[in-house]
Amino acid sequence: MIQVRRRSVWSAALVALVAATAGGVAWGLSGSPARSAAQAPTPVDYPGLPHTPVNVSEGGCGAGWSSGRTGLQVFDLRDSSTGNADVQLLEPSSGRVVGEVEGLAAGTSRPLLVRLAAGRYAFRCLLTDTDAVTGPAVPVSGPGSQSEGASGTPGVVPVTQQDLIPAAQAYQKWVAAQLPALLAQVTALQSDVAAGDLGRARADWLTAHLSYERLGAAYGAFGDADAAINAAGHDGTGFHRLEYGLWHGESAASLGAPAARLVQDVRALQRSWSAVQFDPQLLGVRAHEIVENTIEFELTGRTDEGSGSNLRTAQANLEGTAEVLALLRPLLASRLPLGPVDAALSAARAELRSLGGVPLSQVTRAQRELLNARFGALVEELAPVAAVCDERRTS
Repeated sequence: MIQVRRRSVWSAALVALVAATAGGVAWGLSGSPARSAAQAPTPVDYPGLPHTPVNVSEGGCGAGWSSGRTGLQVFDLRDSSTGNADVQLLEPSSGRVVGEVEGLAAGTSRPLLVRLAAGRYAFRCLLTDTDAVTGPAVPVSGPGSQSEGASGTPGVVPVTQQDLIPAAQAYQKWVAAQLPALLAQVTALQSDVAAGDLGRARADWLTAHLSYERLGAAYGAFGDADAAINAAGHDGTGFHRLEYGLWHGESAASLGAPAARLVQDVRALQRSWSAVQFDPQLLGVRAHEIVENTIEFELTGRTDEGSGSNLRTAQANLEGTAEVLALLRPLLASRLPLGPVDAALSAARAELRSLGGVPLSQVTRAQRELLNARFGALVEELAPVAAVCDERRTS
């Protein structure tokens, strides 16, 4: 895993999650741009659907909506306060959120598309520099109840930073426990190079590199250390510099300095890791991004500097993803059906095992297409994990 792309998971995840309007599990956010008061949303935004104007302010959160019917509908949210606001539509009895709009600017409007079952709902307005304000509970009648779930967008209890901290701490301890073995492995690699045993060095290179790749979710916290240890290309330092030399006939003498530098960088990482402030939000994001990066860099062979080990690296990446999911499972179990996620992960791992870790050049086109399909399906299933684990204000 290299060069983790830093982007808002929200934008990608919501494409998948707005499937909530068809019964999927997630918040029914709208991707429509904010509009000024003079450009308030109209039924043309979602033609044929019922629209309800709703006010967003400290003193009038949810004003304008007093009763409703079940089904797919649009709430036209207008921020009449003096600051930005996040707006959530929730079930007051459980705290589950069924719809959300983030970053609604003062004086602007935006539509919220959501499917409601029968029950009671309220808007929660989270305005800048003020406490959360929850509007009145509004009865919604018609076929299908909240308890049935199938007739409306299933609600999800928001994840807070406090919820994520235990998982992040457990992950940090897990990484710390892996680093001594990694240091021993790169030290063995350096010894092989120093002894001129490049055949053994190639074997030890692969062992060490796969160990590093299993730490996928930590790369954002590794920062510059990751760039030194695992940056793509053979013209820098780290694993890929050694890979190129070991598989392109360089002498042991020429590889001595890069091998020593790799040991130095891993040792420095081990010393500094306990002081790293690991962002709890990274876990949910990285479960998704590890697989995205595997598709972009490993399944295309872009990182191959001669070892032909991309498929084995992809397998290590999936092991890292499984570790992240194991730590997040207590949070996710009550918020997201994990069966499809587990099935997609198992299918991707099984496909890699069936190929036996051969170089990509030996994989047929049909095999590549099936492998890409397996990983594409896994990315789709992991997108809700990233979105659900995006921490939110609730007060």
